[in-house]
Amino acid sequence: MSEGEEAGALSEGEEAGALSEGEEATALSEGEEVAALSEGEEVANEDGQEENMSEKEDQIEPCPLTKEILIPGLSLLCRTGNGLAHAFVKLQLENRRLTDMALVSSFVHLRFLDVSSNHLSDLSPLAALTQLLWLKGDGNMVAGFRGQPLGQLTYLQWLSLALNRIKDLEGLEGLGLESLNLIGNGIQRVSGLRYHHLTNLVTLELRGNKLETTDGIYLPNLRRLYLAQNTIKRLEGLGKLERLTTLHLRDNQLETLDGISPNMKALQYLNIRGNLVSAQRALRSLVGVSRTLRALVLAENPLVETEDYRLCVLSRLPLLERLDKEPISPEEKSEAQEKLREFNDEVSVGAEEY
Repeated sequence: MSEGEEAGALSEGEEAGALSEGEEATALSEGEEVAALSEGEEVANEDGQEENMSEKEDQIEPCPLTKEILIPGLSLLCRTGNGLAHAFVKLQLENRRLTDMALVSSFVHLRFLDVSSNHLSDLSPLAALTQLLWLKGDGNMVAGFRGQPLGQLTYLQWLSLALNRIKDLEGLEGLGLESLNLIGNGIQRVSGLRYHHLTNLVTLELRGNKLETTDGIYLPNLRRLYLAQNTIKRLEGLGKLERLTTLHLRDNQLETLDGISPNMKALQYLNIRGNLVSAQRALRSLVGVSRTLRALVLAENPLVETEDYRLCVLSRLPLLERLDKEPISPEEKSEAQEKLREFNDEVSVGAEEY
């Protein structure tokens, strides 16, 4: 491959364009993005993780990226900006024991880059890859976003840094970023989020971290939020997520649903499976989203063992279509409506007597 092929530029239309259908096929599908951990998987024991990290560091030997390693990973030949030459725009370097990827900065026309399962902590060589659209860096040693060049990658749309060592989101930027996967890091709290630099972010994956609250997730255009397998005890700040359609909170430590806000005017799917919700009064918090909520998962909460559980839920959420992944039958809807009428009649009689 000539230097001209390596250094060819994308046309202006190519620079600003979204992923084409062919390019989308090279990226993970939305379903694959959000299913990086299956529902049955659990995050590794904290002590075990730290021990494994320490052992891993002791065994690491310097391994910089070389052309011998890089060139076989190139693919997807595309025309350069002037249309007279071509350059490879996809590079796969997963599981190469890399500790340094400085050489990648010479391949300035890459659009898709996979450097997962290496020993990388410094992403600064990516600053030169201004055409990058898709970046996967799972299973590395990235400790945070401060000092990293991701904010300079103005066309970056999809980013996955699962199973790294990220503790917070300070310094995270990405004006073009639409999907962010941070599964299995050590994030304890979302703070310092520069929402005005993340205006296009619609999918945020934070499963398997150490969050205790939802506070700080102020992303006004967010549509899908995945927070399963944390230690969340409080739902806070969710009223700011007015465009959120999907909220996944499986396997946390919630005892109530306080914090589900009426301001969440687009919420359609809510998963609270495997929490500690026990009282039917917790369902009152869902009334504010009853007009939009279509699917609710409450399985593996003490609440599901209470008498007339499904009818009680449906009487408060009459437009619900699926409960615990089971469709709502017409008979159930009718019975729930009758139960609600009886309840309202009892309330009216009681008020008159009083």
